[in-house]
Amino acid sequence: MDLNELRRQIDLIDNDILEKFQKRMDLCLEVAEYKKKNNVGILQSSREQDIINRVTALSEDRYKDSAAVLFSNIMDISKNYQQNEINKGKNFIDKAPLEISGNSRVGCYGVAGSNSEEATRMFFGNEKEISFFSEFEDIFRAVDEGRIDFGVVPLQNSSTGSITQTYDLMRKYNVYINKMIRVSIKHCLAAKNTDKIPEIDGVYSHPQAIMQCSEFISKNNLSAIEYASTATSAEFVSKSDKKISAICSESCAELYGLEVLARDISNDAENFTRFICISKNFAVEKGADIISLQLAIPNEKGSLYKLLTKFSVSGLNLLKLESRPRHEGNFDVVFYLDFEGTISDERINALLIQLEKETTDFKFLGNYSELQ
Repeated sequence: MDLNELRRQIDLIDNDILEKFQKRMDLCLEVAEYKKKNNVGILQSSREQDIINRVTALSEDRYKDSAAVLFSNIMDISKNYQQNEINKGKNFIDKAPLEISGNSRVGCYGVAGSNSEEATRMFFGNEKEISFFSEFEDIFRAVDEGRIDFGVVPLQNSSTGSITQTYDLMRKYNVYINKMIRVSIKHCLAAKNTDKIPEIDGVYSHPQAIMQCSEFISKNNLSAIEYASTATSAEFVSKSDKKISAICSESCAELYGLEVLARDISNDAENFTRFICISKNFAVEKGADIISLQLAIPNEKGSLYKLLTKFSVSGLNLLKLESRPRHEGNFDVVFYLDFEGTISDERINALLIQLEKETTDFKFLGNYSELQ
């Protein structure tokens, strides 16, 4: 047979497979209706293993492993369809509209002039009074304890990646993300007691800023010293008699009376940081189209693939998948996921109910949109 004829026969077989697959899914939905009516659980491990054993026994030796994978995937798809059917109409979480009043108490990291302050002003306006905190955890604790209504923290930088401390604190505290904004980061080198870069004894800044400007620091043979934030670095330099400098924004340098020695010193010309706004209670604003989750899966073959299958079967687009250590003296991890969608979508409600039942360390982190 020539290639065209081989492909024609494959197409015919594919059509036959599709027809039988659809018939199988129809039967699975009938099974779901039965289970829903009779309060029978979806997961039937012994039944699944019986099917795998049967198809592998019927397969030629060279296809046994492949047949097991194929039917395992089919059963994963079937379970997702059944879960969606059983959970249809259920409400995963009660939501309230996001309300921000003139009396809302707001806090962010650092001091006046920081990028966090800029993000907070973009969220709440220039007239809002802001409480500043010296540690990320202080913001989470203040929100959790009700001392402020909203807290603003950095989440991710376009060149250096995620702010891991923020993710760890999202796991530790019961707070929700209700807004996200992308802020353009323009770093400069600023000093007070010298206008010559070779004379600088050290450059102070937040570890993230130092990483983002590592090429400039190396090229100019500067000694980098990690400090609490870009703004506190500028404040520190402004009060020192030494020939030291800070990496900060130009507006921050102006605020603290520093001279800008070099502009746009980031490794990447386009440098952005995403900031999130967190609150104690779950609330969602109109147009929210991103959902964030935290969860853990079993450390066994195929677990991650099965997790991703759930999103694919539901027609959902994953935006982010990242792991972080559980900090329990082992190498286990939790996953953080962002995907497109709204909590008002029936499919997503069904999926969230399913994930909460089938995974550990599950935590719904919020439904929000990104402002730019």
